[in-house]
Amino acid sequence: MKKRVCVIGNFSGRNAGDAAILGCLLEDVSAELGECRFTIPTINKKFVRRGYGKFDIEPVGLLPQDFSLKIFGLPIFRAVLSADLVLVTDAILFDYRLLNPLFNYLSTMALVLPLARQRGIPVVLYNVSLGPVHSGLGKACLARVVNASSLVMLRDRQSNAVLEDLPGLRVHGAVHQTADCALNAVPSSPARLAEIARREGILGGDRPWISFNINSYLDVYVRGNRGKGIRQADFTGLVAAALDRFIDREGINVVLVITQPMDSRINEEMLAKVRNRDRIRIVTNREFSYQDLTAVFSAVQMHFGMRTHSLILASSVETPVVALIATPKNRGYMRSIEQDEQMVEFPDLTVESLYRSLEETWTRREAIRAELGPIIRREKGKARGAARLLKKHLAEEWRPNPLSSRRPLATDFRRGG
Repeated sequence: MKKRVCVIGNFSGRNAGDAAILGCLLEDVSAELGECRFTIPTINKKFVRRGYGKFDIEPVGLLPQDFSLKIFGLPIFRAVLSADLVLVTDAILFDYRLLNPLFNYLSTMALVLPLARQRGIPVVLYNVSLGPVHSGLGKACLARVVNASSLVMLRDRQSNAVLEDLPGLRVHGAVHQTADCALNAVPSSPARLAEIARREGILGGDRPWISFNINSYLDVYVRGNRGKGIRQADFTGLVAAALDRFIDREGINVVLVITQPMDSRINEEMLAKVRNRDRIRIVTNREFSYQDLTAVFSAVQMHFGMRTHSLILASSVETPVVALIATPKNRGYMRSIEQDEQMVEFPDLTVESLYRSLEETWTRREAIRAELGPIIRREKGKARGAARLLKKHLAEEWRPNPLSSRRPLATDFRRGG
């Protein structure tokens, strides 16, 4: 009988990084555990069916008609409590807007995962980032999640510090240092890359290309007690000025890679302020898969990113990266790949500091690429190794869930699923 594995993350189809996490996780877990039936809570069942149809997939709807307010509702409790195994992945365990289930997963996980543990269902934190958590309630919720887990695998070292700061922690199983699933994303074929390049007018000509990624959250995750943070208008003007200076100095072209459609507006605002608009093109995950975007990253000479998974997908193909630390996840990832010197912290952000980081990385790009090779191979092995740790753990811990139904969960709530 196939194990029913509930995989919990933010799998709406809107974020290329989340899509890559799910695809790589399904590959790795299937390779180690054999055939499984994966139940995937999601607000976009069509995306899950279309993108991962080669696996035995059961999307579980999280819309109001499914009796759910995104993550909070009957479907998530049903999916978790009828599973043989629960995998929580990605970076969904933070306390920003903690009590808003339209945005935050942590408060709901703190309710449902302890129930799974009480039922004897293994809960595994699979290649996760923990935090940021700043509030007392957020820390208490995260402690409940960790206490419900029988195996914890952290994708960055910074999560260890978050773990150590939690109150009332009782880690029941081992804590392992692993890596992000998306590191093992396979780029689209050279033929597909050539098709994208022709269609979008990128990567050709006699000028070198870099990729660029900014996002609309700005410094919300790292501002701490510094007040309102940077204004979007100031930020886009600053980035535009630094990018113009870099284009003028190095004679490069730029492809803006948008990995989440909500970032389109801030990119448009920045582009309106750039003098060298004719030297910039845009590709977006509205039109291209995470495999396609990874192929684009493989063909540029350097990447600047704010979204964590733009950094992960670019570095996975050994492209040198510069990170603006818009979230602790960025800092944790850059440290995990030993690229501390290519980080720009928000409090230090000026036109000069951003330009200097771009210029210094550009100058050293070939040496950085050579350094990245063995580091990335090591991290890819750690990401895949999580599935082997899981298999070993289940050999000791797993028991079939007598409440695990083999019928599709979605039909419990709506006729026809």
